[in-house]
Amino acid sequence: MDGSGFPYVVPLEGGSNFRDFGGHRTADGGTVRRGLVFRSAHLGGLTDADRAALGKLAVRTIVDLRGVNEAAETPHLIDGLACKVVGAHIEPQLGEQLRAGVENGTLTPFVVMELLTDHYRDYPRRCAPGFRTLFTTLSDGTHRPLVFHCTAGKDRTGFASALLLSLLGVHWDDVMEDYLRTNELWTGHVGRYPELDLDTRAAIVEARRPYLEAAFAVVRDDYGSAEAFAEKALGLDAAVRERLKAELLE
Repeated sequence: MDGSGFPYVVPLEGGSNFRDFGGHRTADGGTVRRGLVFRSAHLGGLTDADRAALGKLAVRTIVDLRGVNEAAETPHLIDGLACKVVGAHIEPQLGEQLRAGVENGTLTPFVVMELLTDHYRDYPRRCAPGFRTLFTTLSDGTHRPLVFHCTAGKDRTGFASALLLSLLGVHWDDVMEDYLRTNELWTGHVGRYPELDLDTRAAIVEARRPYLEAAFAVVRDDYGSAEAFAEKALGLDAAVRERLKAELLE
């Protein structure tokens, strides 16, 4: 897929799921500007051509949502790029649970869906500090153009992307569609979990509507709204949110 359509996908030789937020429409008729904020899977396999592509995007900042050890296992290949990496580390406790389940043979599609759903519920609770780092960096215009990512660009990145689009006023159906696009764009799962049956494996590698809905149910139940969560948990008061809209929308 080339980058000419919407959503704007940046094709990479050594990565996937890299796309521009630009083009999303808001409920009041605005449009997210292109070239300012991107989401992606990890950037540990970039080729020279990929680095050239990121150079053309003039990316200034990469925000890494992966855990410390997770990030060290697949470091960024960004030599020659004039950008800095900000660690917004969210430790992947789910990975440990999945590995244990694979080893002891207890994983089923139902068990995996329960694990993933609980994992997403943790995002607005246990993981708020990592997302706060991301949104603090994102709200400072000197750090854009900015790309944020985790390993797959699916779960941690998926929640953060959905939150950003929600705060910008994008309709929930479009937010969900953006989240589910990972199922078409992420190729990093190829060859993973070969010992599992197809249904169990799918429950791990797919972005699924109930996962994201579970996270936002916690946002609503614990805080009342995405805006209240952003203010109380992430430090984005109304003035910051309005400035972010002014800078990211046209």
